[in-house]
Amino acid sequence: MKKSEFQQSLYSMFDQPVDGTSFDERMELIEKCFSEYQKNHDKERERPNYRKPWSDRELRIVLQSAPTVENCLRYAKLFGRGYGSIELIYRWASTADRDIPEDKADDVFIAHVKRIAKEVGWRAS
Repeated sequence: MKKSEFQQSLYSMFDQPVDGTSFDERMELIEKCFSEYQKNHDKERERPNYRKPWSDRELRIVLQSAPTVENCLRYAKLFGRGYGSIELIYRWASTADRDIPEDKADDVFIAHVKRIAKEVGWRAS
């Protein structure tokens, strides 16, 4: 299938009515489905920085945005990493020190995330 044919078939699908939804609700559904598709196919994307250390600058950028699926996808693509690694940054940043498991207490990555999270004003509950 050519790109133009693929695009036309997508547009055709997008134009299909969905029972009981307005145009805006249908657009939200399309966006949600697209995000889920990207998330579910994350391993197929190139991830040149997979398992490489994070810089302070990269962590600051991630932690200055809300922890949404869309932001996780955006930063995974931007930094050449997996969706899960971005999600982990948000999870560790929002985990109170007392709730970190003993076996993870000395983890360098977690300490790095916690330090940057504190710098940018995250408060773990």
